[in-house]
Amino acid sequence: MTRLAPPLRATPKVAHWSTSARGFRQDSSRRLSGSVTQPGFSPNVNHCWFIIRCASKRSVTTIKRLNETILQCMKCPRLVRWREASARHPPRRYLGEKYWAKPLAGFGDPKARVLIIGLAPAAHGGNRTGRIFTGDRSGDWLYGALHEAGFANQANSDHRRDGLKLTDCYITAAVRCAPPGNKPTLAEFNRCRPYLIQELKLFRQLRVVVVLGRIAFDAFLTAHLASGGVVPKPRPKFAHGVAHDLPGGIRLVCSYHPSQQNTFTGKLTRPMFQSIFQQARAAL
Repeated sequence: MTRLAPPLRATPKVAHWSTSARGFRQDSSRRLSGSVTQPGFSPNVNHCWFIIRCASKRSVTTIKRLNETILQCMKCPRLVRWREASARHPPRRYLGEKYWAKPLAGFGDPKARVLIIGLAPAAHGGNRTGRIFTGDRSGDWLYGALHEAGFANQANSDHRRDGLKLTDCYITAAVRCAPPGNKPTLAEFNRCRPYLIQELKLFRQLRVVVVLGRIAFDAFLTAHLASGGVVPKPRPKFAHGVAHDLPGGIRLVCSYHPSQQNTFTGKLTRPMFQSIFQQARAAL
């Protein structure tokens, strides 16, 4: 018995969901095979997951490209001179080591829901090792706390090839080069801000931002506003352990910076610092 082929059917008009910096938008002007039809459609689970996977791959690629751009940055002559001079004249304990002496890109999971923002690399920490918060006491505190909260596979960060991996967490900074006296100028903050703005746009699934210090707090709010986010009024205030729920679903968690000035004096203790990342974990 001969089986007849089913009749041909016209391709229906479909709605295409594309990604933007703040989520998905509907575009009915395109036709996609296998999508759902209009009007009043709701994308099925498989369709949504396909879109999310594609968006994640594009995000990973775009973050990689952004980091490549950051590594080539020469916008701030004072910081370029300082990062290179620090490499030429290291303290005795680092004599013979080859310094990174370039801007630092972010580090971590490109699909992270938690973003950590610091101030700037240390001249003989990240500027030496090539990884943010690596090679100094601040990094020991940070990665120890991340390991305790389940965001890192190990508690130490010694160099770029030490096997450290972060899960659901990404670390960046307001300024990407080591500044003299750990004090960037206002102009240097302004030149670096577009990188942070772009990161905020790329992390589409961001749920929590942890700021390390008041300066990072101010840098984030400025970049958040410039990236299309909303800063509520009255403006949130910085205090250690305080969390602010921002419009759009981001929780902003404030922490003292784990600098030696804070940790040696007892202003910041390990339980105080670890509690910050337990807050971040609980908010996911």
